[in-house]
Amino acid sequence: MTRTVVYPGTFDPITLGHMDLVERALRQFDKVILAVAASPKKKPLFSLDQRVALAREVTKDMGNVQVEGFRNLLVDFAREQNAFTILRGLRVVSDFEYEFQLANMYRALAPDIESLFMTPSEQFSFISSTFVREIALLRGDVTKMVHPTVQQALKEIYHQQED
Repeated sequence: MTRTVVYPGTFDPITLGHMDLVERALRQFDKVILAVAASPKKKPLFSLDQRVALAREVTKDMGNVQVEGFRNLLVDFAREQNAFTILRGLRVVSDFEYEFQLANMYRALAPDIESLFMTPSEQFSFISSTFVREIALLRGDVTKMVHPTVQQALKEIYHQQED
């Protein structure tokens, strides 16, 4: 039986911190499914299709990583993928309360699915997609935070009309 973990998120955009968790999850699981949530309430900068494409591009050389967009309940998506573990990243202590509530909700909806928490490597612990978007908007340097493909996509969205 293949040990599969679902790593969900909006990934708007995917960062080196996200990629770090994927790489490390691959040491524990046979397959990682990067589940890109539609998240319309968050009003993402990139469309779902764009976020899926960026995630596929930056993870293409990582091995057993599958990138899928989804619009349904996460636990239903996980079951569809025959995954019984959901990976969530914790960067700072303040993330824990929200993630703990989510894990309990997942358990109430799907007692057969476990939540696993991982922290990013120290050099990525400060990175968030929100910070990356804001820094890129203001023409700051995000090279140590995102893959070059993502950096180019941010530049195209934010500064295509200015150049």
